[in-house]
Amino acid sequence: MSKTIRAAVYETHGNPAEVLRVVEQPWPTPAADEVVVEMRAAPLNPADLNAIEGKYPVRAPLPATPGMEGAGIVVELGSSARGVAVGDQVVLPHGFGTWREACAIPADKLVVTPPEMDPVQAAMLKVNPITAWRMLHDFVPLARGDWFIQNAANSAAGRAAIQIARELGYRSVNVVRRADVVEELRAEGGDVVLVDGEQLREQVAEQTDGAAVRLALNAVGGDSALRLAKVLAPDGTMVTYGAMSLQPVRIPNGMLIFKNLKFTGFWVNKWYDAASPQQRAETFAPLFEMSKSGLLRTKVEAMYTLDEAKAALEHAALPKRSGKVVFDLKA
Repeated sequence: MSKTIRAAVYETHGNPAEVLRVVEQPWPTPAADEVVVEMRAAPLNPADLNAIEGKYPVRAPLPATPGMEGAGIVVELGSSARGVAVGDQVVLPHGFGTWREACAIPADKLVVTPPEMDPVQAAMLKVNPITAWRMLHDFVPLARGDWFIQNAANSAAGRAAIQIARELGYRSVNVVRRADVVEELRAEGGDVVLVDGEQLREQVAEQTDGAAVRLALNAVGGDSALRLAKVLAPDGTMVTYGAMSLQPVRIPNGMLIFKNLKFTGFWVNKWYDAASPQQRAETFAPLFEMSKSGLLRTKVEAMYTLDEAKAALEHAALPKRSGKVVFDLKA
């Protein structure tokens, strides 16, 4: 009997818990430049749910296997595959389709992790920590002691920004909707944590002794984004990477004319498309080190097997989670 794997598949767009199925597929056979990766872990990100629903900007040809992120172990090499070895733990390329037990993939698309890294943490490095790292480096030159502000600070990307900033010596103002997460984010390294409201500008000025805040990270939009913009110093920059409120960013003319604020966006898919292998490696290297030492960790609320996909999807769709939902693919 030939060896098989289990893989999550959707053949039509719709409610993820209803349209996703787990099927058996043949064990992958690598082409000459490919390797076979036996998967270990893959998170369920909001973008994954959006892709299954048909709401993500990029649609995979159907039938499709979801999964933007994942990590696994190289178990077989194609005849001309280079750069990886059997036994290496690797991070898969962005958006490959990781909710499966094994896959064949070009060797040059993989990023090798330090062997001692927790595979669950490795599986979650490629979206939120990379997003946070690039936003803290690519738009405003920050030095140790400089301030930035962000909303959605309790999100995975927000928490990554807090942890990265703490290690780099940047200071963060973190805006949340729920008072019950304030102390938790302070414990993770958030210098200032505030519940969003109409007095945000005054509260930030008080908590930072009136420091100039030149970078804002916006994942919400609507009124929350406007309140962040009001905090920004002249010539500051707002980077929008999400739209949790489903409301547009509204920019008063005066912010453009008199404060010369800059408004731009960031989508990690575009960064991956443009980045060279060397640029990717240079971004991953410090994140690997931070993760190994425990300075950068993504909270996990629950682990599920592929056979529990329906329950996992329902859990991932819940509001007010305290961490990520992850597939344990070695179970």
